[in-house]
Amino acid sequence: MSSLSPGLRAREKTPYLVDEGLETRPDETETMARVEIYTTRFCPFCFAARRLLTAKKAAFREIDVTLDSRGRADMAERAGGRRTVPQIFIDGRHIGGCDDLVALDRAGRLDPLLAEPADG
Repeated sequence: MSSLSPGLRAREKTPYLVDEGLETRPDETETMARVEIYTTRFCPFCFAARRLLTAKKAAFREIDVTLDSRGRADMAERAGGRRTVPQIFIDGRHIGGCDDLVALDRAGRLDPLLAEPADG
């Protein structure tokens, strides 16, 4: 039995790499939107957003800004001044935070965004 908490065990199984700048499923990046998510290590909203994206089988790049003030400043600049995490971008378009991502999903608008081919 593992001594890790359930959340940490689940994180080990998620289909993405942190801070690597690489998608984990390169065969799908041509047919799916490019998703980026700025997170911190112990943020429950970040975990929920990652879980939703994983459930949607969306490859994404996670940028951990826990101890990265420059990364957080870059995030805030891209997100129109928002400094809370997560901040989510799909094909460079700012989606917002976890609540915004969930609202898109409930409205049936997330799947079409994720299905769009990645830019460039």
